[in-house]
Amino acid sequence: MGGLAALAREAGHRVTGCDAGVYPPMSDQLRALGIDLIEGFGAEQTALQPDIYVIGNVVSRARLPDGTPKFPLMEAILDSGARYTSGPQWLAEHVLHGKHVLAVAGTHGKTTTTSMLAWILESAGLQPGFLVGGVPLNFGVSARLGSTHFVIEADEYDTAFFDKRSKFVHYRPRTAILNNLEFDHADIFDDLAAIERQFHHLVRTVPSTGRVVVNGLEESLTRVLHQGCWSDTRTFGTAVSDFTPLGEPHDFAVLHKGERVAQVQWSLGGVHNQLNALAAIAAADHLGVSAATSAKALGSFENVKRRMEVRGVVRRSQGDITVYDDFAHHPTAIRTTINGLRRQVGRARILAVFEPRSNTMKLGAMKAQLPWSLEESDLAFCHSGGLGWDATEALAPMGEHAQVASSVDEVIAQVLSKVQPGDHILCMSNGGFGAIHSKLLAALA
Repeated sequence: MGGLAALAREAGHRVTGCDAGVYPPMSDQLRALGIDLIEGFGAEQTALQPDIYVIGNVVSRARLPDGTPKFPLMEAILDSGARYTSGPQWLAEHVLHGKHVLAVAGTHGKTTTTSMLAWILESAGLQPGFLVGGVPLNFGVSARLGSTHFVIEADEYDTAFFDKRSKFVHYRPRTAILNNLEFDHADIFDDLAAIERQFHHLVRTVPSTGRVVVNGLEESLTRVLHQGCWSDTRTFGTAVSDFTPLGEPHDFAVLHKGERVAQVQWSLGGVHNQLNALAAIAAADHLGVSAATSAKALGSFENVKRRMEVRGVVRRSQGDITVYDDFAHHPTAIRTTINGLRRQVGRARILAVFEPRSNTMKLGAMKAQLPWSLEESDLAFCHSGGLGWDATEALAPMGEHAQVASSVDEVIAQVLSKVQPGDHILCMSNGGFGAIHSKLLAALA
């Protein structure tokens, strides 16, 4: 929604927005654009008399225990008969119509892959528009209108309380990346098959002259395509795919149908980023951008804020302590993120600090996978505040390697009691995590 607001502002509209507890980097970006942020959802905001309200999917018709509406502004909008729409619908009608849309879908890696693809097209001189669920460091903003091509992060979560379709069915892409697919969003999907059905709805919207780029390693995506595909397809990842890697994730050759066509040398690590790169290269190929051009662009790709972002280094004579921030919140993402760091730091100790904050994690749908996701870390620290399940029990298989605390301050105290010179402290959350990164750095300093 923050990126959408930025697009509306760039298009010349006066834009305001409201939310609860907005935090950086998006809050900083919006203020820099001159977009007023109003805390809370009070009905008095109808006095602004906007031409249209664009409703995000955080808004619902829910009521508080005392019976009052959780979102009074939404009730006032409905009572007044004012015009409103969803974010994806507004995008489809006012931004995406008439453009070549490149949509990046998947359980993991959407933000990073969207940023990679946008940077590749920018480096190729195509001046793409984009909307990313984060802030790509190469651009410094999460969204811009651009020219005739538009790269968008395509989310499978539902659109709004009045439109329960996945957001991505609104985008009508000509190029669609299906990066991976696992069970997630347990609050709205019953099982993996339900999400596969939504992914197939996306595939149905790609024209016959379009392209679907698919991760060949994912059986779930194979099932999606078996439901029907009417477009050109390109696969990546497996030995028999159209685009395959050869080498380590930080320095690898790109093979197209077995022929070496490019070499990627960059600062990123992790097999997941290697696969993200192949997906972006295959999508850019649909626009005639060569793999060699794409690989050269990736060499200067700077990643996204909150994706293995170094928040600070505390100097110690026996070895520096580094604090990272990462958005990982699904067990698979946690595991691949730790694995990527492990490949970079070798035998140095990794302290994984995380909070199960997403709706799926809060419901406990994936608590049994947590020990598996954390096994490459040396120590794990879990913030359990607000959970409806026992994190200590879930992490019991890790024994003394895992600790649980109900507050951020307690987590920090636990980390401080165990940290040693040379350690790498990896903080993972899809929220602000109580500013734990800056608090840790201050305490260590």
